[in-house]
Amino acid sequence: MRLGIDFGGTKIEAALLDSSGEIRARSRVPTPRGYHAAIESIVALTNQIETETGASAETVGVAMPGSISPVTGMARNANSTWLNGEPFLEDLHAALGRPVRIANDANCFALSEAVDGAAAGAGAVFGVILGTGCGGGVVVDGKIVNGASGVAGEWGHTPLPWPQADEWPGPECWCGRLGCMETWVSGSGFKRWSGFSAEEAVKSAAAGDAKAKLLLDRLFDRIARGLAVVIDVIDPDVIVFGGGVSNVEGLYEGVHAKLGPHVFSDHLAVRLVRNKHGDSSGVRGAAWLFAPGETA
Repeated sequence: MRLGIDFGGTKIEAALLDSSGEIRARSRVPTPRGYHAAIESIVALTNQIETETGASAETVGVAMPGSISPVTGMARNANSTWLNGEPFLEDLHAALGRPVRIANDANCFALSEAVDGAAAGAGAVFGVILGTGCGGGVVVDGKIVNGASGVAGEWGHTPLPWPQADEWPGPECWCGRLGCMETWVSGSGFKRWSGFSAEEAVKSAAAGDAKAKLLLDRLFDRIARGLAVVIDVIDPDVIVFGGGVSNVEGLYEGVHAKLGPHVFSDHLAVRLVRNKHGDSSGVRGAAWLFAPGETA
């Protein structure tokens, strides 16, 4: 048995997976604002699931926004900013009393979908989360690519490529930079510059609202420009989308149609796909940080 924890901006979810990858039990609570409260919530969720099932998880994998610095061992780059600068991995290991691994939430999402999800069998997978924030993760041959500094795939904090006059220098991001992809293509970013939530824009566009159609077209264009750079650098077999924006009607066709002029190739082979496991991908990918039977 392996426990996965998905630490999100609005909720913390825990799921117990058996050796075949099936979820035996799951539970979630709202994400508290505060470091020690976050640790306590994860411990409480773990105890709750183990009490309900009568099973004990040998390992715990955690998907988090940001990552653990390979130099300091501290959490960094999390938009849940109260985690930053804290010994998150060390404290969870002490609180849970068993092996713990932590990875970026987009990496966990990509791993889940690459192992047995929408990108199963693909050699190179880029996972994109377009939710409250914006993240990316790289999985090659079923293994997460973390990179030398542990920031591989951090697409959300690269700038919007080929900015137009009204896109420069871009909105201020929580990370301190201007014009990050997150400020343009995340659900919260889209609402800030459009005035619509993605769901509202889709409904209005379906009802014939020309402005909403134009706003969605601009969203697709911005996503395509950002992904064109990813394709030029990684050339993945599959790009799999997660987060609320991944459910936008026409997203996949719209983005794919706009990729061609920006990609440095005469042939576009990449597949853009919707995730298979929905909001379970993060927690499943966290559990997959330990292979079945692996305890260290």
